[in-house]
Amino acid sequence: MPRYDPRDRFFEKAKREGLRARSAYKLEEIQRRLRILRPGARVLDLGAAPGGWCQIAARVVGQRGAVLGIDLDPIAPIPGPVETWVADAFAPELLERLRSEGRAPFDALLSDLAPRTTGVRGTDEARSIALAERALDLATHVLKPSGAAVVKLFMGGEFEAFLKRFKEAFAQVKVVKPEASVARASKEVYLVGQKLRAAAGANPPSHAGI
Repeated sequence: MPRYDPRDRFFEKAKREGLRARSAYKLEEIQRRLRILRPGARVLDLGAAPGGWCQIAARVVGQRGAVLGIDLDPIAPIPGPVETWVADAFAPELLERLRSEGRAPFDALLSDLAPRTTGVRGTDEARSIALAERALDLATHVLKPSGAAVVKLFMGGEFEAFLKRFKEAFAQVKVVKPEASVARASKEVYLVGQKLRAAAGANPPSHAGI
């Protein structure tokens, strides 16, 4: 069974190319395959620390675009059209702050949110689904009509039910396992939704905890 090597070729490549995390190549592959970002776009990145996804997004959107990275941990400044907040994705006030200060609505929402794993499969899967649900809730409120979202989650017992809800929200949905995901045996996948079906604010936000 393949094992995760945190200092694998993606780690070394990230160091050479000035990227903050090997996970940046997951978004790079998704972008290469599905073109979810475009020059001039406004992008919201949830679970953004240490900033690798923000770096990739900033390269694509350019100076005419904007990238807002949110995480519980501070993110060191990133050159380009990137702003970062220390904030909780589950905070009830986040939605209003995104509208008043964050340049919502966005063209794309990215979520690399991950739970603090316990090693207990059912618990970790449930926490992953809760984070994915929150990302989807926010997407329906802060994306432009026909916007796109990339949401990470662990495959498990609730995966199919969440996938169904995701397909109800987006006209086009792909399940992607990037090459840079931690190991072929990992249950980590990304749902990529394009063409949000309803205008922003169609569904009430969820504040369920994890």
